[in-house]
Amino acid sequence: MPFDRNQPYNDLPLLPPQLDLETKAVLKQTIAARAALADLKGAARQLPNQAVLIQALGLQEAKLSSEIENIVTTNDALFRGFANNGEGADAPTKEVLHYKDALWAGFQWVKDDMPLTTRLFENLYRVVKQADDGLRRLPGTHLSNPMGETIYTPPEGEKVIRDKLANLERFINEPSELDPLVRLAVMHYQFEAIHPFPDGNGRVGRILNILLLLSEKLLDVPIVYLSRYIMDNKGDYYRGLAGVTERGEWEPWVLFMLRAVESTSHVTCARIVAIEALMRDAAARAEGVLPKVQVAGILDVVFRHPYCKVRFLEEAGLGSRQTCTKYLRALTEAGLLREQAVWRENYYINDAFFDILVR
Repeated sequence: MPFDRNQPYNDLPLLPPQLDLETKAVLKQTIAARAALADLKGAARQLPNQAVLIQALGLQEAKLSSEIENIVTTNDALFRGFANNGEGADAPTKEVLHYKDALWAGFQWVKDDMPLTTRLFENLYRVVKQADDGLRRLPGTHLSNPMGETIYTPPEGEKVIRDKLANLERFINEPSELDPLVRLAVMHYQFEAIHPFPDGNGRVGRILNILLLLSEKLLDVPIVYLSRYIMDNKGDYYRGLAGVTERGEWEPWVLFMLRAVESTSHVTCARIVAIEALMRDAAARAEGVLPKVQVAGILDVVFRHPYCKVRFLEEAGLGSRQTCTKYLRALTEAGLLREQAVWRENYYINDAFFDILVR
């Protein structure tokens, strides 16, 4: 039966696709993407504290992935919202912070060696959307272009959706001769095509990308996020999805995702090198204004929180409020931080680190 964009795609083919996915072009691009990932994995291991990357890059991914869904906040609002656990943040910023929480929940799930399952998908959706429901049950869902024209109608009916997801689970978790990066591309397409939730499918699908890389041990920590590449190449992304759906054109789609992994790995690797150099410079300068025994602990906090508050140092056991205020003001006077008062709060902003994250 030919594909009809106006009818629920209940005939969405099950996985694996019935064709050779690992063409010569795909295998060549897979080698390049895996080499870039390996370089990134090695660079990340050189950082004295990988938690800096997990937290800071995760926040940027939350912002960018949400922007794809037209949920827009500023970096300033996001980092201030994060520093305040979302208190006083506007609605878009809170939604971005929920995405960050879902990323962290997924990371913990994979660290516990749990497989990627429908249960995980539903958990991620509930955190992202702060919702109590789960899979779509009501008919009428369709995706439209900016002109309001229907471009895709996903499968309909809870049983159909659950069956498609069960098939996706098996494809992800059962032994396969396909390279994990090729499976990532197929997984991402299939999840988006099933479109299992009333909202938040794109964000959940992009979280699954990083979780698959972690579960396959291609990365130690969640630091490769494809949202920036997707945003910068939005037309190719949607054309690739449509090509698979409408004409079964898997190769261009798989190549797009492999290039996304390669490009993002190179960009992230360069960012890590810059962060490492910045941290070394900050340590050398901080030793001139802080007690040597406290430098590592204080900088750990300052680099975890680009918008730092005195409370963060106190909670890290670095001294009383008075002592911690003195430390942050010493770093400010040394030009490493910038103090900014917002209402009754004082933030100590690590501008150089912030610039690396958002550039």
